Amino acid sequence: MKYKLGTLAVAAMMAAAPAMADLVFPSLSYRTGPYAAGGIPFADGYADYFTMLNARDGGIGGVMTSVPECETGYNTEKGVECYESLKGGGGLVYQPLSTGITYQLIPKTTADDIPMHTMGYGRTSAKNGDVFSHTFNYPANYWDGASGAINYLLKENGGDLKGKKIALVYHNSAYGKEPIRTLQELSEKHGFEFKEVPVDHPGQEQKSQWLQIRRDKPDYVIMYGWGVMNQVAVQEAANIRFPMENFIGIWWSGSENDVLAAGDAADGYKALTFHGVGDDFPVFDDIQKYVVDAGKAAGAGDQIGTVLYNRGLYAAMLAAEAVKTAQEIHGVAEINAAQMRDGMEALSITEEKMAALGLPNFGPAFDVSCSNHGGDGLVGVTQWDASTKTWSLISDFSATDVDVVGPLIAEDSAAYAAENKIEPQC
Repeated sequence: MKYKLGTLAVAAMMAAAPAMADLVFPSLSYRTGPYAAGGIPFADGYADYFTMLNARDGGIGGVMTSVPECETGYNTEKGVECYESLKGGGGLVYQPLSTGITYQLIPKTTADDIPMHTMGYGRTSAKNGDVFSHTFNYPANYWDGASGAINYLLKENGGDLKGKKIALVYHNSAYGKEPIRTLQELSEKHGFEFKEVPVDHPGQEQKSQWLQIRRDKPDYVIMYGWGVMNQVAVQEAANIRFPMENFIGIWWSGSENDVLAAGDAADGYKALTFHGVGDDFPVFDDIQKYVVDAGKAAGAGDQIGTVLYNRGLYAAMLAAEAVKTAQEIHGVAEINAAQMRDGMEALSITEEKMAALGLPNFGPAFDVSCSNHGGDGLVGVTQWDASTKTWSLISDFSATDVDVVGPLIAEDSAAYAAENKIEPQC
């Protein structure tokens, strides 16, 4: 009887002990609505990378991963609802994939001690970790993008843009307005004329904007668009015979979705990027083997190597590497969100690490720190070849203008800190 009681006691203790928990990566996805064409491949790439880690490596540090999705439809209110509904599930980091949702979640995630990664979007001044303790936007931000475009055009014009006209066609939202101040500062610095051309959501009607561009005759057009707005803009640019090689989109205006509809007319269109293009990387062999061929793909398995699939995969890789960093810092495999924040703040991405992950030369090396949550802000340029239906990287990942971007970040983050009574964190 004594032995039986002991067995029952042990069994009861085992039942009471918590099971090995998953490392949870909530996905605020949008597979429906006007921006679904961009949201789907990103969500697929994000989920597939973690599925691969589970199947190939047994998770991260011996702990399996899970990716619960909540559909936002790219709607800010729904995005906040998704966050509130998921945050009790142990999520380590949130990636809202929306500037509007990001702005609403910055105070919430900070209060809840949960980090948020807004990779290449969101509030640009969140790069200042001294103020924004739980928001990270590495490896580059919207103001880096604006500066990267101008630096590229300077190089194309022998270092001189004086007398040139540059127009910004932008999604008339918090997202699209992000680069305006930066481009205004850069126009003063380099002597070019800057024009703003807003496009209202969702951007299906742009004839008046492109008639304005035809009248103004800018030398270059930069675009901050998303969804159907991009493909409409590319087609309208072709209709007025604007030279595609002088048309440069931000990274959210540089996917296959944005150019295929215009056919040969889109040939030569350019877009900024902070990561590699195509599927010629070893990691995709493992995605094929462990995810697609195994019937575990989040989608149809036909998006591998596309721009936005790669971006989702890249976001997942950076999250996984932050987990490994947090596990090393805290000496535990089952980290929590607060420990994940520490891992993100100590993240170091080197070319050696990228190569070991099967992503050689896929993106720039960068470091994150307490005061710098945005990395080094290196930006590359890609170009569309309509004949082969492929994007090619036509520049190195190059530094942006910290003399312009840095003070703008300091000014905006200081205003936010004063408004919200935030004491410096670092």
